[in-house]
Amino acid sequence: MKRDFLTLWDISPEELEQLMERALSMKAGRERTTAPLTGKSIGLLFEKPSTRTRVSFEVGIYQLGGQAVCMSPADLQLGRGETIPDTARTLSRYLSAVVIRTSAHDRLEAFAQEASIPVINGLSDTHHPCQALADLMTIREKKGQLKGLKVAFVGDGNNVCNSLIEAASRMQFSLAIACPEGFDPAPDILARARASSRSEIAVMRDPMAAAAAADVIYTDVWVSMGQEQSAAEKKASFKNYQINHNLLTNAKNDVIVLHCLPAHRGEEITDDVLDGPHSAVFDQAENRLHAQKALLEMLVT
Repeated sequence: MKRDFLTLWDISPEELEQLMERALSMKAGRERTTAPLTGKSIGLLFEKPSTRTRVSFEVGIYQLGGQAVCMSPADLQLGRGETIPDTARTLSRYLSAVVIRTSAHDRLEAFAQEASIPVINGLSDTHHPCQALADLMTIREKKGQLKGLKVAFVGDGNNVCNSLIEAASRMQFSLAIACPEGFDPAPDILARARASSRSEIAVMRDPMAAAAAADVIYTDVWVSMGQEQSAAEKKASFKNYQINHNLLTNAKNDVIVLHCLPAHRGEEITDDVLDGPHSAVFDQAENRLHAQKALLEMLVT
């Protein structure tokens, strides 16, 4: 029976642990199999621009022995009015799985409903679970564990933040979210995470309070793709939510800093932090490759 990966709720905590172990093993070169995707083609359907998601999936598929088939709506009849169900049913006859990067999450759900192959969320407006896999892997790699840690997310309560909330509830670390009023994470995701876990997940307005004694500090851009028209107004709301040296002084001495990239240097994060000794940002970016390879191996083989 096919399995999708649309949110972190689609994988159990035990499976997440196994994925982290497998990803770390792959990164270290301890391969069980050399080419588990041999003879398989994986679709990459991208309706939005991408650097890390597209390249890491394309390279990962190649390293696992498979073929990546890159598509945009302009390449398909989907861009000329063919329905999502008809496209999903057709691509299911050719491909072994499909990664979709889109805007509305319901488009992803509609595709998965009709597809007979695994559908992986490469980013939607409410979730970014593949990024969360790399985040968990990076924290595990740097800190040796996840349970019992404190993670502070400072910035917009966006899709990255939503998936981090789900991650906290699954892996039992505490999460302090600092965001301006009006930019909170999705209330339904927050409610479900709190109801399903004993992890402390708090939303507050004070970044310094969120960063207090944090093991990890995480941020994302203030203005996401598609929000450019309201950029000036939004940036004004976030002016006190920058990850800088002053904020780090309130965290633990060995705090690590994460950013899902791309970064707007000098806005949500300063150069000295992004390039500094606490930064694990580019390890985090690399880990997209290893975490997604482990995910593909689990879902497709």
